[in-house]
Amino acid sequence: MLPLTPVLSPDPPAGVALVDLDGTLLAWDCQLLFRHHVLRREPWRAVLLPVFLGLLPLFPLLKDAGMKRGFLSFLWRMPAATLAAHSRTFATAILPAIYPELAGMLETHRRQGHLLILASASPQFYVTEIGRALGFDLALGTPVASTPACRLFPALQNHKGAAKVARLRSLLPDSYFAAGKLLRSHGYTDSDADLPMLELCHSATVVNPAPALAARAAAAGWQIVRPARPWRSRAGWCCRVFALLTGVGRDPAAIHPRASRDG
Repeated sequence: MLPLTPVLSPDPPAGVALVDLDGTLLAWDCQLLFRHHVLRREPWRAVLLPVFLGLLPLFPLLKDAGMKRGFLSFLWRMPAATLAAHSRTFATAILPAIYPELAGMLETHRRQGHLLILASASPQFYVTEIGRALGFDLALGTPVASTPACRLFPALQNHKGAAKVARLRSLLPDSYFAAGKLLRSHGYTDSDADLPMLELCHSATVVNPAPALAARAAAAGWQIVRPARPWRSRAGWCCRVFALLTGVGRDPAAIHPRASRDG
């Protein structure tokens, strides 16, 4: 398992790749995929879905962090050891969902001796496992309290936006930075929420960006890649999200190559 605070050389690496996870390395929000993974193994947890749905009208008050705590209510009373076991099997299960285009880019960085950093807003308990499975040197996600077992609304520190930058600056040696930038760095994201992270980088790649982010990428000279997603319509996406939320179906996310795409 990757350590949360690895010992890093004070000498700057040949390059650094800062990589978002959800929507960047794969099409889906991994929180949905992990929920489905758990519900297929512990179906009774589906009865906790109304807890999250009941909080949706309160989003303006709860914000992202509060809604994330509500979403994780399906882990209520799960022992830490069980959560760790689910995280390990989940990381292995979703590897086929990684975009081939992004996997190739990671391999290029690896061959060039670059430091690979996975920086995600998803929960740390499975981000660490995904980072290990993909060969990252450092994997950072949202720390979630889960010891000795998960509370209904677990405490967490949302690792999103500027929080990613603050954590990187606290973990990486000062020698890795110059003039406000991370030396020889390249950022990857699908979301404008990661603009603070991209501001650390000398170059960037955006994945399936929305129009506003695509326009910003074009103006900045960033690379734009558009790998195929496992849905072809908004209705198809909605049907798959419903299945992921409720634990229905063996592979609604179409992770495996033989899974059919919707029309």
